[in-house]
Amino acid sequence: MLLLAVDEEISLRLLSGIDAENLFKVTDASREYLREWLPWLDDTVTVEDSRQFIEHALTMYNNRAGFSAGIFYRDQLVGMAGYNSIDWRNGVGYIGYWLGADFQGHGIMTRVASALTDYGFQELKLNRVDIRAAVDNHKSRAIPKRLGYQEEGHIRQAEFLYNHYVDHVIYGMLAEEWEQQGKRR
Repeated sequence: MLLLAVDEEISLRLLSGIDAENLFKVTDASREYLREWLPWLDDTVTVEDSRQFIEHALTMYNNRAGFSAGIFYRDQLVGMAGYNSIDWRNGVGYIGYWLGADFQGHGIMTRVASALTDYGFQELKLNRVDIRAAVDNHKSRAIPKRLGYQEEGHIRQAEFLYNHYVDHVIYGMLAEEWEQQGKRR
């Protein structure tokens, strides 16, 4: 079972069925805030939906296809982050994340993304880590920029959000660049 200590305040761990209610609460409390950039909010309307997501995340982890871990800030579940997918053949991992509205502005996600990047290079032995975000999602885009990721391009109409398409910006980090920057935790 994955457990990653980010620092003294933050940890990441795989969720289990007993976490479904807490996951649903943080999702539901931030529904309108999250809905601007995440396409799955209308599909998460009950605790059972959160439980099914957790089961899917565990299957992904067991199949080594990626993972979604709960973000615990001061022992409270505040969001999710992980590798949405991993391309083992090419050594590429794709980080995704979200954080409840009440927990913004504490540097949580930057620390989490740094730890996930380090984990990807050190433990998973990836060659490259990508973070993608909608062009107008400036908060999400600020995270890879802070960590020294390179902006590598745009994908037009990359994601459908409820009633419209949004373009994505791709940020990439190579293992050798991470090492050169001394970003290891």
